[in-house]
Amino acid sequence: MATGFVWHELYMWHNTWNWAQVFPPSLTVQPGEHAENPETKRRLRNLIEVSGLLDHLTQIKPRHATEDELARFHGRAHIERIKTLSAENGGDASALTPFGRGSFEIAQLAAGGVMAAFDAVIEGRVKNAYALVRPPGHHATADVGMGFCLFGNAVIAIMRAQLVHKVGRIATVDWDVHHGNGTQSAFYGRNDVLTISLHQDNLFPAQSGGLAETGEGKGAGFNLNIPLPPGSGDGAYVAAFEQVVIPALTRFKPELIVVPSGFDASGVDPLGRMMVTSEGYRAMTRMLMKAAADLCGGRLVMSHEGGYSQTYVPYCGLAVLEEMTGIKTHVTDPWAPLMANWGGQALQPHQQAVIAAAAQLVKSIT
Repeated sequence: MATGFVWHELYMWHNTWNWAQVFPPSLTVQPGEHAENPETKRRLRNLIEVSGLLDHLTQIKPRHATEDELARFHGRAHIERIKTLSAENGGDASALTPFGRGSFEIAQLAAGGVMAAFDAVIEGRVKNAYALVRPPGHHATADVGMGFCLFGNAVIAIMRAQLVHKVGRIATVDWDVHHGNGTQSAFYGRNDVLTISLHQDNLFPAQSGGLAETGEGKGAGFNLNIPLPPGSGDGAYVAAFEQVVIPALTRFKPELIVVPSGFDASGVDPLGRMMVTSEGYRAMTRMLMKAAADLCGGRLVMSHEGGYSQTYVPYCGLAVLEEMTGIKTHVTDPWAPLMANWGGQALQPHQQAVIAAAAQLVKSIT
């Protein structure tokens, strides 16, 4: 079976206005381009086509999530607020998160696209799937759209998969450079969803994603954060997978693995201070695919999140999709020779200390 791929041109029409990266224009801030603009996703899709890999992917048509589907996670007041502003001339979901006219419907299509990817994998129409959607979703909480996210795309898809497809245990592995706080909040008190987030320590949201946040009630022990120090590269991320992520998945035994897939931990991202290369993402994907094959029949879905380097996101994403499909294209990463010579790519002692602390938490997963 082929790898599924979700894409729609309307994802690129979600309007984040002419902000200067993460600041609204003013008399002292010159208008520019919002960090979460269409270009990184469009360039990734373009490189997939140029590489020839697009011909080997099974296209999955997205649909609009219904308001009832959104409401499995989000409050009705939040949904109505985004819908009302979108029908006018847009507005702000919260600080940093502007949106334009029609963004409500586009966000419905993003959530529906991830659900369509889940359907295709669960029903056996594809072996795995990548949903290249926009706007992203892993920061959205039940009542607040934040961090460029309006609705929790992966959360909504997980909830539907459990209700409609009767999938039991589902694990999420979030490798976006920012803490997946929205996903964590959705399942913090539950033991049927294991939430794992690898992120730069205390980057965004502030004071979120610490080692001590392990779940509550029935969910105690089923939330794992790996807050890596700034400057962590391939060595730290691979070690975190080997010592924490894969052992946690093995203990949890999920029936499906979901990756909120952000490429902002890359070495040239403007909003992160990590050093992961395309080969680092390839290695993590390879380990996840083996775990999925061993634990849940290979069922793996990736939902696109952040990543703000227009020149490098495409190569990181292509590496992931090459690994998912098992097809190596002719494209080479032009950044690879430069990043290979950067100091600090190997695992450092202070990084290992954090990973070792996180590894101790795996024991509480039952």
